Amino acid sequence: MKFKHFRIADLLDEISMGPFGSNIKKECFVSSGIPVLNGSNLNDVAINDDISRYVTKEKADSLRKANARRGDIIVTHRGTLGQISFIPKTSLYERYIISQSQFRFRCNEKVLPEYLTYYFHTQRGKYDLLSNASQVGVPALARATTTFQQLELDIPSVKEQYKIVKILECIREKIELNNKINENLEKQAKAIFRHMFIDNINSNCKKGTLSDIADITMGQSPNGSSYNNDGNGTIFFQGRAEFGFRFPSVRLYTTEPKRMAYLNDTLMSVRAPVGDINVAHDDCCIGRGLAAIHSKSNHQSFVLYTMFFLKKQLDIFNSEGTVFGSINRNSLNDMPILIPKNELLDEFEKIVAPMDLTIRNNFNEIFRLQNIRDILLPRLMSGEIDVSEIEF
Repeated sequence: MKFKHFRIADLLDEISMGPFGSNIKKECFVSSGIPVLNGSNLNDVAINDDISRYVTKEKADSLRKANARRGDIIVTHRGTLGQISFIPKTSLYERYIISQSQFRFRCNEKVLPEYLTYYFHTQRGKYDLLSNASQVGVPALARATTTFQQLELDIPSVKEQYKIVKILECIREKIELNNKINENLEKQAKAIFRHMFIDNINSNCKKGTLSDIADITMGQSPNGSSYNNDGNGTIFFQGRAEFGFRFPSVRLYTTEPKRMAYLNDTLMSVRAPVGDINVAHDDCCIGRGLAAIHSKSNHQSFVLYTMFFLKKQLDIFNSEGTVFGSINRNSLNDMPILIPKNELLDEFEKIVAPMDLTIRNNFNEIFRLQNIRDILLPRLMSGEIDVSEIEF
């Protein structure tokens, strides 16, 4: 497989920065219209369409250079550096507005946008992208678009780029499909919970508190000297920073675990913001930012969705306190709930527990696919795996 040397500038049709802050103020945002991207939309190779801000068509038209369309690549140049994502052909919207902390560019016929984005997700690509970063004050790429265009890389022919992208996109699309299935399953499970326990309250339900149905363990952080990221000891979660859609990401371990959560326990953030929820994928140590909530009667799915629906009540703790919101053990134990009879709980578990298990299995497959992708990516990009003889 042959590679040819290019500067980034030789691979672009256009490049432009996001709008000045004065051109897209808070009062510009509306409830629907043209979506505005932020850093949370750039957490993978392709952007996600979890949009919270919009501007009118007229406003978007006035910000012409900040308009990004399918096939464009978006880069964060200030704040969370290293974020780079392309807008896929399957994106929900035809165009987007980039934020003031981003720049966008469009590739010419020499390179596929997917290929170039994947390149910047390799270790070499990340190093190149961050090579002119300044860490003084807010992290930023100095002279962002100018220095970016001066970067150099070796790329194969477009035909071979297509083959590499095809392999990697098959993996990404399967991960995306599993994520969508999981989101749909969780929405269905929440709807079932609402139907059974919120909208149609059984007259036989009794008033109680969270402590009547669950054992609550408040986290306690181990000695900092026991932390490591080498897999030595027990998985450790300090707070919500590791939280994902359903399960937290493993980053740290501790050799001196103190407070434990166990497989399938509900994990809840007890410090700002209070009430964010995940599930323990394995036995783990929890720090002072978390609580573990364990069903007393083996109705763990009921406990999980109860916590989801207590979110509004828990939000009050985010507005209390002088600096950060928090909740203590007593307040959590005393959260008022309605407790159905065991027969109704058993019925709910029979329906929803298999859905939760499917979410877990899909998550496990996502984890395996991500590992496969991470192993393949540098080998495909470097030519160590030769795709020239592969036919699709």
